[in-house]
Amino acid sequence: MTVTVIAAMAENRVIGKEGAMPWHLPDDLARFKAITMGHPVIMGRKTFEAIGRPLPGRLNIVLTRQEGYAPAGAAVARTLAEALALAGPVGEVFICGGGQVYREALPLADRIHLTVIHHAFGGDTTFPELPADFEETSREEGKGEPSHSFVTFERRRELTP
Repeated sequence: MTVTVIAAMAENRVIGKEGAMPWHLPDDLARFKAITMGHPVIMGRKTFEAIGRPLPGRLNIVLTRQEGYAPAGAAVARTLAEALALAGPVGEVFICGGGQVYREALPLADRIHLTVIHHAFGGDTTFPELPADFEETSREEGKGEPSHSFVTFERRRELTP
């Protein structure tokens, strides 16, 4: 299974402010939908509640330590390992936030799809530093304001003889 982190962050690493993204980029939302459609998505409870509903066409798995949490249309896991097991034997699973979930998932990630907004925003949630063994494999400029780029990183795998 390929574990892929997908996120949008400002140039100062901000990803959220008071439970919402501090920008609106329609092409980023369309890209997110196109990339994740048909795949399991794992997100924290706060991210799920900020979205306000399960994402259609995807198995939604919500990470929470809250006992008795049972949102309609989503599976619930207490740990990332449990969430990955719930995703089942699939080709790719997407980690969709928030900050705490990204920090936990990055060591396991194979790929990162990152929208980088070329503007600093105030916020209370940030995206962690990328591990050193990730390298940029593609970059495309987005359309609309604020200006932004779609960047993909892949984990470098050591070749064994």
